[in-house]
Amino acid sequence: MNQNNIKELSIQISLSGLSFCILNRTSNTIELLQHQDFNKKLTPFDVLERLKTQLEHNSDFNYAFKSVLIIYQNELSTLVPKALFNEDNCADYLKFNAKILKTDFISHEVIAVNDSVNVYVPLVNINNYIFEKFGAFEYKHSSTLLIDTLLQKATQEGASYYINVCQNHFEIIVVENGKLLLYNTFEYKTKEDFIYFVLFTVEQLKSDPETLQLYFSGQITEDSELYTIAYTYIRHIQFIDPKHTFKFAAQSKPNHNYNHFIILNSFS
Repeated sequence: MNQNNIKELSIQISLSGLSFCILNRTSNTIELLQHQDFNKKLTPFDVLERLKTQLEHNSDFNYAFKSVLIIYQNELSTLVPKALFNEDNCADYLKFNAKILKTDFISHEVIAVNDSVNVYVPLVNINNYIFEKFGAFEYKHSSTLLIDTLLQKATQEGASYYINVCQNHFEIIVVENGKLLLYNTFEYKTKEDFIYFVLFTVEQLKSDPETLQLYFSGQITEDSELYTIAYTYIRHIQFIDPKHTFKFAAQSKPNHNYNHFIILNSFS
């Protein structure tokens, strides 16, 4: 491997889209950053076929990467306090808030910043393919990266709401005085669905929409209907940028860093 050109690869995978990011660690430059929407939820088999097409027809991926990270973004996850976690009970933790099959492979990882364990379902067919193509690799759940990043950034007092928007679902994280108060994910089809779940969460946590601070990331812009309807009810809204110092190659410079919040924060 050319030690003067060390590269790392992160791939974010959901049933509704794929994201790819290549970091040249030597020059601290993002050489590739791209996202593909499927416009609907696919099966794990179809997602694998889309992934194969991308990886096998793009010469950027024909490289001996120093590290490869797969990020699974799905609703099949739950948090358990580390002190109460028992690996033998992983399926029991998940079945209370997610539909899982007896054949599902269940994984878990520690979120050290708040002494919790994230229990989730990765896609075994994709793991097998990635191992065949790249050899040893790591995988994580997207919520692990979100929670870890946001808790390390949290400095202000009071409750802060963070919403990461995806094509047909969004993740919401509430941090209060540096502590994780809530993590959840909701599916939506319309802007009315979206704001209903947001305001329902605000109501349940007894927050004041006139004073709370809301941060957006993901697939949202200031002129989108989701932003517009959120601003109708919530006064203080900002976009949150990834915490990094990367440079971007000309062809990979994003319109907004916050559109790729998770994957750009995946490089440790």
